[in-house]
Formats: sequence, C-alpha cells, structure tokens
Amino acid sequence: MRSKILFLFMGIILSVCSCRTDFETVASSGKLEFSKDTIYLDTVFTNIGSSTYRLKVYNKSKDDITIPSIKFAKGLSSKYRMTVDGMQGTNGKIFTNIDILAKDSLYIFIETTANIADTNPTNFLYTDQIQFDGGQNLQNVELVTLIQDAVFLYPKRFSDGTTETLPIGAEKINGFYLDENDPINGNELIFTKNKPYVIYGYAAVPANKIATFEAGSKVYFHANSGLIISDKASIRVNGAVSLTDKMENEVVFEGDRLEPNFENIPGQWGTIWLTDGSNNNSFNHLTIKNATIGLLIQNNDGTTVSIKNTQIYNSTNYGILAQTAKINGENIVINNAGQASLACTYGGNYKFTHSTFNNNWNSSQQVAVAISNYILGAIPETKDLTQATFNNCIIYGSYSNELILNKKAGATFEYQFNNCLIKFDNTSSKFATNPDYQFTTDAVHYNAIILNKDPKFFKTAQNKLNIDPTSAAFAKGNQAYLIPLDILGKTRSLPPDLGAYQSMEFPKKP
Repeated sequence: MRSKILFLFMGIILSVCSCRTDFETVASSGKLEFSKDTIYLDTVFTNIGSSTYRLKVYNKSKDDITIPSIKFAKGLSSKYRMTVDGMQGTNGKIFTNIDILAKDSLYIFIETTANIADTNPTNFLYTDQIQFDGGQNLQNVELVTLIQDAVFLYPKRFSDGTTETLPIGAEKINGFYLDENDPINGNELIFTKNKPYVIYGYAAVPANKIATFEAGSKVYFHANSGLIISDKASIRVNGAVSLTDKMENEVVFEGDRLEPNFENIPGQWGTIWLTDGSNNNSFNHLTIKNATIGLLIQNNDGTTVSIKNTQIYNSTNYGILAQTAKINGENIVINNAGQASLACTYGGNYKFTHSTFNNNWNSSQQVAVAISNYILGAIPETKDLTQATFNNCIIYGSYSNELILNKKAGATFEYQFNNCLIKFDNTSSKFATNPDYQFTTDAVHYNAIILNKDPKFFKTAQNKLNIDPTSAAFAKGNQAYLIPLDILGKTRSLPPDLGAYQSMEFPKKP
C-alpha cells in the first residue's frame, strides 16, 4: 500500500511540473495601460539615492503579448534604474521581449541617483521616459525628479577603514566637530540659506565656538544623526518671521527623507543636544520635526536658554527634555511626543509664556507637560526646582490628564500656572485629594485656570494648533504676561488669547 501511495504522489508531482510553461504570444499593439502616466520621484539631494517608486503595466486584451522592448529614453546613460517583474535587464536600463499574459499585469520599480549637474539649470528637474515598444506602437511614461544641491557634513573616514567618532562620557558615537576652516565647506559653524545642509552622524560645536544658523537655513539629518553643543560652546538660531507659507525665513531641522510619506513620521533622526556646560544658547523661529528628542537641554552652565517662536513636532520621546536646565520660552508650540511634549526634570528653572503644549500620541502613557525635581539613579537623586511658571499657556491633548507633577522630598518644588487652559481630570480618587492638583482652590499655585475646555485647534493631525474665536482659549489671557506678537508675527488683541497663536477665522469647509 505504501508503494502505491508513493507512486500516486510522484505522479501528481510530475503532472504539476509538466504543466506548459511556454505559450504563444502576439506582439504588443501599443495598447498597454499604466497605473500612472507620469511618475514624480520626490525631491532628493544630489548623489543621494531616491526611494523606490512603483509602476503597474496592464495588458487588458484577450491575447498573451510580448513587448519587444522596455527602456529609458536616455538609454544606458539614464540616471534612473528599474526592475521589470524582478528582472534586472541590461544595467537596469534596457529590457527586451517581456511577456504579459492576457488580462494580466507586470510591476516596474524605479529609482534614481542623480547629480545637480544632470538637471535642467532653470528648474533643477531631472527627467526621462520609460519607453514601451517603438515606432507607431511607442508608449511613454514620464519620469520627473527635483534634485537639490546641498552641503554634506559627515565624519571623516580614515585609511584603516575606521570613521571619526566623538567621546560622550565613556562611550564613543559616530560624529565629528564642525570646522570653521574646512578646506571644502569653508566655515562649517555658519549655516546659511544658500544651500540646504545634510548631516550624517552627530555634528558637534567645539568648546568656545558658536554655531550660527541664519534666517532661512535648512538642515536635514540622516538617521542616528544630530547636533551636539559641547561644554563652553553655544548655538544661535536666528530665524525670522516668514511672509509666506513656504517658511522662507524659518530655520528648519528635520530628517533627510523628503518624500511626502515621511512628512510626519517620528524618530527619523536623533536630537539637538545642549550638553552640560554649553552656554548662552538661543533659538528664534525654529521648526524641529520628526526627531527622537527635539531639544535635549542639560544644565547649561547656569545661563538661560532662550527659546522663542519655536515649533517642535512628532518626537518619538520628547519635544523638549530639560534636566536641571534654565529656560525662558515664549511662543512655543509642541505637538505629539511618545512620552511628553515638554518634560522639565531633575529640577531647574523654567518660565513659559504664550505657549501651546499638546499631545495626541496614541498611548495612555503620553502627557503634554511633565515636571519633576528628581531623576532615578542620579547622585544626588533630587535637585531644586526653583521655578516652573506657565503664563497664558494651553496644556492639552487626547489623554484625560495632560499635566504631571512629580516631586520628592529633599529638594524644592516651586510651580505656578497663571491664566492657563489645562486638561486634567482631578475627580478620580487618585487626584481628588492630591494637594498638587487643586486647580480651583489653590491660589498659591493656580490662578484663573480653565479646566477641561476644548481649545478647538484647527487641524491637530497636521500640526496646525491655531485657534478661532469659538475656542475656550479665546481672549482668556492676562495682559500682564503679554507677548505683543504671536508666533507668526501677528499683533495680539487685548485681552490676549491663550497659547502661541493669535486667534483667526478658519476657512469654511466647502
């Protein structure tokens, strides 16, 4: 019986394997259909490879067909490359005699790596075509890519194959010091708007030096990259009010993936790290997007970090993580972080005015604002929180409690909220009798608090935290804390609105 079963099994295998693999085809007649007639490979930096884009080619006829050729119009010199149903062809440029069954399709995947010199000098576009067949049966799919020239900053590679590193305590990380006399880039401590910058690894500002970012400068960080302001070093971000939605005068720090699918993906790069001992740091009109930690601020030699008109969006861990720091913040907007939009930890001295802290991260562990006077594992474990003052601010988000106060005995814990909208449910047994959350009866720490009212942000998911006159934050500010201009440079009305934005009428939905 066993031999009969084995014989039957082998017969089935042979039958399947002997199915016909060749089939009669007819030549393509120029009636292919495509998922797109033009493929826009989104902006890439010069000599940096693009993402992969997909084109689907359909044979909707009743015949099995053969396409005599699929190739780029620029042939083997094209800066594009493709695979056709997994085949590489000739250098990824030319393919011959490609079969498609009736009512079937094939996939083409396209990439590019081009230089700014390859583009049209008037618009910096690099273009080509995928050509199917030829003669009267010729069909084309257009390819378009915008190439940006850039200044590339990265660690040196040595003759022994190792790369430059930076000492961080007992560890070493992939990084380098910015050089004011670099033979290729010139002064790497001055960032201008002339070209964008792309940073690989951590770029560090040397001691007693200042990194200056001029209005309109744009910096793109590769994965696991960032900026370190070392002991006795400084950073000055000198952005300005922009007149258009293109943010032409804003300084922007974000990841180097420019495709729309990466527009709001957190954690694409590391952080801007103001280490213990850095000093006289200032930020004005800066946008930070998609970092792990937007700003990591430690001690800073007792000098105040000035943060004005700054937006921080989509941070994997924190928008701002401050440890025993001293910060004066005005017109700050932080939206969405895995742990806290703003975390003032291990004591310090903090004052925030007309700022908006929101967190809609999809986790019950997230919070908009967290304040503490301790850090686990440190020696000493507690440090004095000499001030944590919030004036005319909004603290909101998707969770029921968006403000957390964590204090331990052994260090001071001074905090005050004046004319703020705060989302916090203090009716549960956990918080009902907690003296730190008595928003309506504790006049020492809370004054004119609006509790659990919707600020009605315009489009939170798109990082547009503007408010309109129907907002609970409208005209609820105290003139004593007035910052005359909002984050967009608009004059505030009196009494002022809470948060970083002067209210406006939102566009009506069609």
